[in-house]
Amino acid sequence: VKVKIPFGNKYLDAIFSVPEKKSTYGVILTHGAGGDMNFPHLVSLAAYLASRGVLCLRFTCKGLNVAYRAKAFKTVVEYLKLSDDYKLSGVFLAGRSMGSRAAASAIRQLSQDDGDDDFIQGLVCLSYPLHRPKLQSKLRDEDLLFIRCPVLFVSGSADEMCEKQLLEGVASKMKAPKKIHWVGEANHGMAVKGRTTDDVMEEINAQVFSWLRQNIEREHE
Repeated sequence: VKVKIPFGNKYLDAIFSVPEKKSTYGVILTHGAGGDMNFPHLVSLAAYLASRGVLCLRFTCKGLNVAYRAKAFKTVVEYLKLSDDYKLSGVFLAGRSMGSRAAASAIRQLSQDDGDDDFIQGLVCLSYPLHRPKLQSKLRDEDLLFIRCPVLFVSGSADEMCEKQLLEGVASKMKAPKKIHWVGEANHGMAVKGRTTDDVMEEINAQVFSWLRQNIEREHE
C-alpha cells in the first residue's frame, strides 16, 4: 500500500507491506545514503517480515544530513502511532547504513522528548556505519551509547565502515540489550564472494525476524 506522509511542506514516499492477519507490531525501515526505499535488501526484508505476520513500513528520505533524516524518521513514527488503519502496540525502527544512524538518533530524541515511550520497542542496524573507511579513530557511537531499548546489529565481518573489534567494543559499553550477527566476509554492501545476494538476504532476513520475534514475545510475558 503506497502512502505519502506529510513532512513539513513536503511529503515522504512510503510503502506498507501488510501481513494477511492483523499485526500488533510493526517495523519502520529506511535506506542508506544512496538509493531509496526500493533498495533490494529493504524490499526483500519487508516482504519476508510481512509474510510472517509483521507489518513493515519503508520510506524514502533523500537528505544526506543525519539530523534531517532523524527528523523524517520521527515524523514517520508519529504517523504510524496515530494511524487508524494499523493500530499497533509498538514499532521497531530499522535502517541500512546511514538509515540506521538516523534510526538510532530518532530513538534517542524520542526517548528524551517523551521520557519513557513504550511505543518504540527496539532498533535494527543493518551495516551500521560506525566509522568512515580507514578512519577508525572517529566513532559514530554517541546515540548507540544512549539508547536503552534492545538493539540488533547485522554487519559484514569485512565491512570497511564497521571494524569488527570496534563494534564489539562499542556494544560492550552499551546499556541496551544488544546482539551482533556477523555475516561472514560480507562488505558494507553485504556482498560476499561466492554467495548470491538472495542467499545472503535469506540469512539476514531470518536473523532479523528471529530477533524481532524474541523481543515481541518478551513483551507479552
